[in-house]
Amino acid sequence: MDSLVMKISKGKKVPGFVVSFLKRLIHQDEFNRYFSQGKLGTEFLEGFLEYINATVEIIGEENLSDDGRYTFASNHPLGMLETCAQAAYFSRKYDGRIAIPANDLMMSIKQVREYLIPVNKLGGQGRDLAKALDDAFASDKQMVYFPAGLCSRKIDGVIQDLPWKKTFITKSRKYQRDVVPIWFSGQNSPRFYRLDKWCKRLGIKFNLAMLTLPSEVFKCRGKHFKMVIGKPIPWQTFTPERSDAEWAAWVRDKVYELKQD
Repeated sequence: MDSLVMKISKGKKVPGFVVSFLKRLIHQDEFNRYFSQGKLGTEFLEGFLEYINATVEIIGEENLSDDGRYTFASNHPLGMLETCAQAAYFSRKYDGRIAIPANDLMMSIKQVREYLIPVNKLGGQGRDLAKALDDAFASDKQMVYFPAGLCSRKIDGVIQDLPWKKTFITKSRKYQRDVVPIWFSGQNSPRFYRLDKWCKRLGIKFNLAMLTLPSEVFKCRGKHFKMVIGKPIPWQTFTPERSDAEWAAWVRDKVYELKQD
């Protein structure tokens, strides 16, 4: 978080008050207070949930085997907290053997970089990044995957994921991984969805709502969440009878069938 603001502050045309606003927006000081504790990996993830006093109830643990090799496919209601919570749980359960496709913001968190696979770089690195994703699916690590790519939006008046991308189906079948549907509770503040709506109305392509996600995670303070683990779906399920995009939508439906009040 510190490096993000520092890069912005080096721009000669950025006024100081803008930099100060950005630091507050991304809660730089609060993040840095936690980052300075020196925790790494699983302890860092679990500790952050304690830091913001967020609790997560795990339902359906009995559906997993200790020696399973899975792709965990989850809805993405909040953006940051469910990523932290799922990474913490699966890292603890599987001795740190997890892999998570990550955007640039997540990649900046060096304390958990060992678990992350960069996925949205542009330019000549694309081939190397595609290979890194293939290597992760081919490995014995558990894949923690959010097929929507972006966190949930308000669609037809309901907070839900965007259509799921098919990559997790294609690669789970190729590398013979069972897919486990995961439903996670929660939603962001009304401000987040208003900002997203106005960006679309005004034709603003930059994802301004993403800048508020650090603020949204601190709004989870003191809240309780549920994570429901469904039964593994054998990789052989994903036959040519449907396209991979159709199978991705089918698994998405299975995730929302797990929803609990």
